[in-house]
Amino acid sequence: MAGTLYLCATPIGNLEDMTFRAVRILKEADLIAAEDTRNSMRLLNHFDIHTPMTSYHANNRIEKARVLVDRLLEGKSVVLITDAGTPGISDPGEDLVRMAAEAGITVTPVPGACACISGLITSGLPTRRFCFEAFLPREKKELQKVLEELKTETRTIVIYEAPHRLVRTLETLEKALGDRRVTLCRELTKKHETILRTTLREALRYYSGEEPRGEFVIVIEGRSGEDLLREQQQRWEEMTLPQHMDLYLQQGLDRREAMKMVARDRGIGKRDVYSLLLEEEEGKDGENGG
Repeated sequence: MAGTLYLCATPIGNLEDMTFRAVRILKEADLIAAEDTRNSMRLLNHFDIHTPMTSYHANNRIEKARVLVDRLLEGKSVVLITDAGTPGISDPGEDLVRMAAEAGITVTPVPGACACISGLITSGLPTRRFCFEAFLPREKKELQKVLEELKTETRTIVIYEAPHRLVRTLETLEKALGDRRVTLCRELTKKHETILRTTLREALRYYSGEEPRGEFVIVIEGRSGEDLLREQQQRWEEMTLPQHMDLYLQQGLDRREAMKMVARDRGIGKRDVYSLLLEEEEGKDGENGG
């Protein structure tokens, strides 16, 4: 029988956040696949874990995944760990999980610390719906695409950032999204943990004069549905009624359905749309006749 791939969360700072189950699984496994073996060795030594370890990182994620899948198919148990937190979130673990699942191997989580969730729940912002963007793209074209999507995102947004890029990222976010409420979580669970609940503009002002230190989780307020509705309503009102109708007619809708959609967009009755269109057409006929 094939072995099991365990996705084992490790502390994001405070070693006391390691679970009893995680320690047991790491001790009982045949092999540990770690993002950075030197970093993980300190954790394993602390908990007196002597299981063999191999490296699994972004640069070898596909070829090494094949090796690990072969070991799993031989019946060995493999534990995947990341430098800190839950593997598979913003790291190459997702490739190994996909390949293992495709091979029919059992994949099971060993839950624990996660910086994204820890930042979200301490932010004071809505938690029922959220989107996770990890680190923003560095390539300009891809970054602009993501920012365009975030402009209309109504869910709470969670982003990771390194200290040396924090100010630049805050500038980019404030310019693209406007002055939203934001919570900056620094060094979560560590000695110098800091939770700053403020706005993007104030955060930018603060860190322009204060050197950022430590890893950051940035939690940003989503766009309100009312704002989006007002903005959309304004766009409809800037269009003439015939232009609005043409928008839906060009999508393949018949005239009746197009009138229904226009009425919904403008917040008026379908009969009103019909009457206004009739007036416009009669007005044009009158102009042509004159």
